[in-house]
Amino acid sequence: MSKTKLEQLREELDQVNLEILDLINKRGAIVKETAQAKENYGADKKYDPVRERDMLELIKKKNDGPFKNATIIHLFKEIFKAGLELQEKDYSKELLVSRKRKTEDTIIDINGAKFGSDEPRFIFGPCAVESYEQVAQVAEQIKKKGLKIIRGGAFKPRTSPYDFQGLGFDGLKILKEISEQYGLAVVSEVVSPADVEKAAEYLDVIQIGARNMQNFELLKAAGEVNKPIVLKRGMSATVSDFINAAEYIHSRGNGEIILCERGIRTYETSTRNTLDITSVPILKQETHLPVIVDVTHSTGRRDLLIPAAKAALAIGANGIMAEVHPDPAVALSDAQQQMDFDQFDQFMSEVVEKK
Repeated sequence: MSKTKLEQLREELDQVNLEILDLINKRGAIVKETAQAKENYGADKKYDPVRERDMLELIKKKNDGPFKNATIIHLFKEIFKAGLELQEKDYSKELLVSRKRKTEDTIIDINGAKFGSDEPRFIFGPCAVESYEQVAQVAEQIKKKGLKIIRGGAFKPRTSPYDFQGLGFDGLKILKEISEQYGLAVVSEVVSPADVEKAAEYLDVIQIGARNMQNFELLKAAGEVNKPIVLKRGMSATVSDFINAAEYIHSRGNGEIILCERGIRTYETSTRNTLDITSVPILKQETHLPVIVDVTHSTGRRDLLIPAAKAALAIGANGIMAEVHPDPAVALSDAQQQMDFDQFDQFMSEVVEKK
């Protein structure tokens, strides 16, 4: 083959490549229009396996070679996949929580502590409200350290029905009384949509726990109250699941949402859960919401709280949540993972004061 012929063939290939590129981009534009048409029609604009099968069957019928059907199908499946990703990217622009929808960070002021600002914020308190005296002791320590917020569980969704389930509204009343005495804001979990409005009378921040991240009626109810929400990631939830759970809240009018990474369930047993530390920058890239890390539930180990907190702040978390108890050995829940007051002092010294 002459050099001239080779150059001619190469030029033809370059031209065909450009024609393919043009057709792929044309197909992408049609895919986007199709997604919009589906939405206007009220249909689901996501993956349609029947439609994909029909398209692939037509392609196989028209394939005259030289490529085998398996090769052609593989190539077109990649093109189809790219089209789906294009639709997903367009869909993300529509989300109220999306960074593409709002480029600036959302800042949520809780009793003077601004979550989402450059300054890391902290939420401490016992796993569960057990008594007035117990919560008062913790509140005193929190106040003494110049912090603004106390957490405590009054409704405790537990894996076993025989474990301590919390004091309910009596626990919220204790939190409310002590918070007023010490000038602290209160964070506590609500587990039932029917309780949200009443609980809001006692709380400054409503927490939705990991086991309720996809309790959609609860998310809707939380979206209809004028209170900041701490939304914890479900133990088996993807980042996309997590973001869409936040969207449920925002779609009902409440955009004051703090996302809380608290570890996911994996095969690893050396910690209670596996702290998905890389979810922090991903969530901050994909959304405009503040992101904090619960180092207590993610690790389940007191000896890992300080390094986990340091790692979370180093990777960009807007704050840390951790549990403190006057005497963890006698705690009614999660005794092995709560800090006592000496450990709380050490945590403050190594994490908060050196941040």
